[in-house]
Amino acid sequence: MKFTRIAPHPDLEPFIECYWMMQSRNPIPKIEKIIPDGFTELIFNYGEVYKSKISGEWQLQSPNLFAGQITSYFYLENTGWTGSFAIKLKPAALTQMFGLNMAAYLDQIIDLDNFPHVQLADLKNHFLPFENEHKLKQVLDDRFLELCKNVIENPLENALTVIFESNGRASVAMVADAAKLNERQLERLFKKYIGLAPKYYSRIIKFNHIFQLIKAEKCSWSEIVYQSGYYDQSYFIRNFKAFTGEDPSLFL
Repeated sequence: MKFTRIAPHPDLEPFIECYWMMQSRNPIPKIEKIIPDGFTELIFNYGEVYKSKISGEWQLQSPNLFAGQITSYFYLENTGWTGSFAIKLKPAALTQMFGLNMAAYLDQIIDLDNFPHVQLADLKNHFLPFENEHKLKQVLDDRFLELCKNVIENPLENALTVIFESNGRASVAMVADAAKLNERQLERLFKKYIGLAPKYYSRIIKFNHIFQLIKAEKCSWSEIVYQSGYYDQSYFIRNFKAFTGEDPSLFL
């Protein structure tokens, strides 16, 4: 499997985390576990489609998808050769660009071709058929630079900065203070712009920091537990297992 991460145009950095591509000519089915990372995605398959298992049953996905925030791990399985690219969006970007209420799409992977939003449903006509990586970046940049001309302001920009800079360890009170909002206002805006409550979203960012520490292999387990803000290793293990479905040693 070849995975390629592509940086967007610098003017798109407030809205797009990255573009990515995934390619493989191996048709043998392989199951992958997907862990929440706090970002939403628009995904386009020019290869064979995937199956997903989110709520207990496998379902065949559509070729073009909108993935909202997810609260727990789920599974993907290829049905043949893989050819995919995606736009990995900053947490509030879909509300800023398209006016979506993200709470409506929590834990959902939506068929983008039949999505009741003209600009979103029309995206595939700008990006497909796929030609090559260089051309793809050009058409993605051009389309999103156009879409971002009339974005609405992100009232959670400072709140999200605090969450990411603290690796999810900032309290809700600290996040609300950064946004100059009370906690009820913060909760309401997080549900609309992100799809999740601020406390749960911070938890996702905290665990993604933990995964980075695990991958770096520069810290002992006790150091990882401490750096993650946990002061009880057994409590950390229970939380880790609830989030990933595995205890830390098996996940590693």
